[in-house]
Amino acid sequence: MLLAAARQTMEKNNLQPHLAIVIVGEDKPSQIYVKKKKQKAESLGIQATLHSLPASTSEKELLKLVDKLNSDPAIHGFIIQSPLPPQINTQKVFACIAPEKDVDGFHPQNMGKVFLNINAEQGFAPATPSGIMYLLDYYKVPLEGKHAVVIGRSNIVGKPVALMLLHKNATVTLCHTKTRELAKYTKEADVLIAAAGSPGLVKADMVKEGAHIIDVGTTRVKVGNEDKVVGDVDFEHVIKKAYCSPVPGGVGPLTVAMLLSNTVKAALHAKK
Repeated sequence: MLLAAARQTMEKNNLQPHLAIVIVGEDKPSQIYVKKKKQKAESLGIQATLHSLPASTSEKELLKLVDKLNSDPAIHGFIIQSPLPPQINTQKVFACIAPEKDVDGFHPQNMGKVFLNINAEQGFAPATPSGIMYLLDYYKVPLEGKHAVVIGRSNIVGKPVALMLLHKNATVTLCHTKTRELAKYTKEADVLIAAAGSPGLVKADMVKEGAHIIDVGTTRVKVGNEDKVVGDVDFEHVIKKAYCSPVPGGVGPLTVAMLLSNTVKAALHAKK
């Protein structure tokens, strides 16, 4: 539905959006994610240009590319794939992206609009939290007056999704690595967002019967001779007790869909 709406917008307004994707280094999961984003963009009719930089790239060199993409009228939106190498200040780089091209929603101005709940028209909300909220809305999960617990306080997922849930009138508890007796909070959750990056953290005895759980964790683990992507939730056992999104195949595709939807939105704003 989301991508169908984006395609209709492109056709109706005769748009040819152009997304640039920047990746620094050889992080394997990042390479896979970038490839999927590029393929999905092109399947939708969005032009996607990939900039692959070596792990030795300096912060100054990356910022030079950011400046070039900011000033290029042919580029409607671009993303900097994280994580970045240690010599690069990630937040500084995100802050240098033009807000109107920040389709990942990480610029402080776009984050501020999420905080103030004025993101609908001109700003871009972070893609993964937007995907989470879309999923909850699609399945008509009630939020008003409900207790929502978020595990994880990252700027990319935990904090913004906590704010989005708050804007929907949920009562929100934000848990993290220093939270004592985590199960005490998760057992009370009507809606649980697991975004800790800790495989199998949430067990069946930690969740309420009939709760709605969104698993955002994507950790690569070795199973025999193969790499396997697992979430933060012990899905096999939790699904017998509560509603739960799978990993892979749950929030991940929606994150990409939100990114591409934002790219179409950016192209439309540029045309207007």
